[in-house]
Formats: sequence, C-alpha cells, structure tokens
Amino acid sequence: QVQLVESGGGLVQAGGSLRLSCAASGRTFSNYAMGWFRQAPGKEREFVAAISWTGGNTNYADSVKGRFTISRDNAKNTVHLRMNSLKAEDTAVYYCAADLWGSVYGPPSGYDYWGQGTQVTVSS
Repeated sequence: QVQLVESGGGLVQAGGSLRLSCAASGRTFSNYAMGWFRQAPGKEREFVAAISWTGGNTNYADSVKGRFTISRDNAKNTVHLRMNSLKAEDTAVYYCAADLWGSVYGPPSGYDYWGQGTQVTVSS
C-alpha cells in the first residue's frame, strides 16, 4: 500500500507559477513510476506528466511541454511538478499517482495508487 498526499495548489494569476508536491509513504518509492494527472470540471481526467523510477525518463502532455517540469527525490519520497506560465485552461484538480514498475507512457488505468488531489485555479 502506498499513500500519496498532494500539496502546493492554490489560486494564481495567468502567467504565474506554482510548485506542486506529492509525498509518498508505504512501499518502496523508487519502485514506482510517478505521474501527475488533472481533471477540470465537466471533463475527464487527463495525463499531465510522468517520471520513471530513477528520474531519468520523463513524459509530458503536449499542452504542458515547455511550461511544466516533473522531478522526484527518492531519498525524500517526493515528486514535484513545477508549473510556469500558467494559463486559465490549466485550472483543475491535480492528482499524483504511482505505478509499480510502470512506464512513463502508461495509461491512467495502469496506476496503482492515487492521491486525493489539490486544486489549482488560474485567474485570467
């Protein structure tokens, strides 16, 4: 069992930045690929970014490439999502997820554990 707790969400103006964090506890964190997903009101949950076990491989949705950066610290059991140049369309609840031995290209259904989410609101 892995517990995931997100933090760092909030209200920010368009063009601003936020850094989301996800703290993991339970099983060996370094065995999990980690992903960030988001869900806006009335829309399906969508992939944002993922990072491999060692952090050496990453994958981003086209909509966030060049603006968002995912990183992890296996010594601290944390994964981060740095979000720059935020847009109104980035407004959503952001979820952290863990995929045991997973790939950064894996589908949402492949993730084993999910956090409760943190709200990000970007005002235009």
